[in-house]
Amino acid sequence: MVNSPAETTVIRNAAWVVAWDLPNARHVYLRDADIAFRGIEITHVGGRYDGPAAREIDGRERLVIPGLINIHTHPSSEPLRKGLTDETRSPNFWHSSLYEFLPVFAGDRDGAIAGIQVAMAELLMSGVTTVADLSIPFDGWLDTLAESGIRAVAAPMFRDARWRVAEGRRIEYDWDEGAGREAFAEAKKVIELARQHPSGRLSGMVCPAQIDTCTPDLIRDAHDYAKERNLPFQIHAAQSVNEFHEMIRRHGVTPIQWLKDIGGLGPHAIIGHAIFLDHHPWLHWTTRKDLELLRETETTVAHCPTVFMRRGITLQSFGDYLRAGINLGIGTDTYPHNFLEEMRSVGNFARVTVGSVDDLETRDVFEAATIGGARALRRDDIGRLAPGCKADLVLVDIKDPSMMPLREPLRSLIFVAAERAVRDVFVDGDLVVEAGKPCNIDLQAASEALEAAQQRSMARVPGLDWAGRDAEALSPMVLPTVKQVGSAPLSVDPI
Repeated sequence: MVNSPAETTVIRNAAWVVAWDLPNARHVYLRDADIAFRGIEITHVGGRYDGPAAREIDGRERLVIPGLINIHTHPSSEPLRKGLTDETRSPNFWHSSLYEFLPVFAGDRDGAIAGIQVAMAELLMSGVTTVADLSIPFDGWLDTLAESGIRAVAAPMFRDARWRVAEGRRIEYDWDEGAGREAFAEAKKVIELARQHPSGRLSGMVCPAQIDTCTPDLIRDAHDYAKERNLPFQIHAAQSVNEFHEMIRRHGVTPIQWLKDIGGLGPHAIIGHAIFLDHHPWLHWTTRKDLELLRETETTVAHCPTVFMRRGITLQSFGDYLRAGINLGIGTDTYPHNFLEEMRSVGNFARVTVGSVDDLETRDVFEAATIGGARALRRDDIGRLAPGCKADLVLVDIKDPSMMPLREPLRSLIFVAAERAVRDVFVDGDLVVEAGKPCNIDLQAASEALEAAQQRSMARVPGLDWAGRDAEALSPMVLPTVKQVGSAPLSVDPI
């Protein structure tokens, strides 16, 4: 459903509304409230709306929340790895999958398109209306994002070096600074194309890929460009033990301290992950400066718990970062791109890590998924329901059994129901999810295309792995597969 610029839609008598309380800068619950939007903008939140309306939606069985904001995801690559990197082991690299596994389970252009379609469908169905897509640019990338109906921030990644695993024991870096500069120039062109995209829903982010694969000059110039153009800037940093020690070896200071020294932190900056700071117990480091540097520079941290949880790694901790005064946003760094489940994991793993329920409150997680993300993207018109903001809304069915009994709607949604109760999603006033299904994406067709791409990827694995191993050796099946002949017992030789 495409909303005419002249039309007003009103959600009438919504049972619960998470509205923005501007004087106190906070989300609040409203009961039995009307919400109206015209074109791409919210025009009314609160009591009875008495103006003209072309459409009315019965809100008596709905919770209405602002569209959620995902500030870190890799949809062109991660969906393909489902069933491959769920529980991989890499003991020489502290079990990070970055070095041995991600380069070998690589897709092609058709797989990237299918991956984006699958990921965008999952995100929209779980209430995300704005996403930052950190991808290597390819032909058709921006159009694929726009066709999904989501509000997308294209973050074309660039770098000076590539990782290479040598003999399974160490990471080596293949440097090509000329290629890094060319990729940065291309990224700037892509960002401008996103800004000019006819959908009106695309924008750009400056994204040098990783702290250890970029020269200080490239990072500094990229950050300066982001400030000049008032764009968000994001870099992966403090994401592995290997990276931490590599930066110590090169520069004698932690990754965060080095970024501060070269001018890579600030209000425009987002650090992807920022887990291995100098206070992390795995490092046994001597300084305790990193949290304060992030706070004083007003740098955001993009927290993505699921991908690290699979390796036995957690942030130390979400609540501690908040109490330090750091802005936090949330991302889905891996599959599934179910943002509500990711929000659940934020709370669960913070409390397990600290060993106390007191580490955070559910409102902290919700604020990171809305206001924290908006702040990171330098926006004040998303992540909240208030007149003048973008018409990005999520309608949740409070009569879905997963939401009942209903006492506390956000807890029921995050801790239990997740996407099962999401019914309708609007982006810029356009209906992009209806009755729980994406309007602009054939999810079944995209999933089948993704499966075919995964098969092509697996066939290429031996040629990419340092030891020539195949996909089965790198990612064994959970159970052995046996061949049964007639009525023969199952105690036969494995296939």
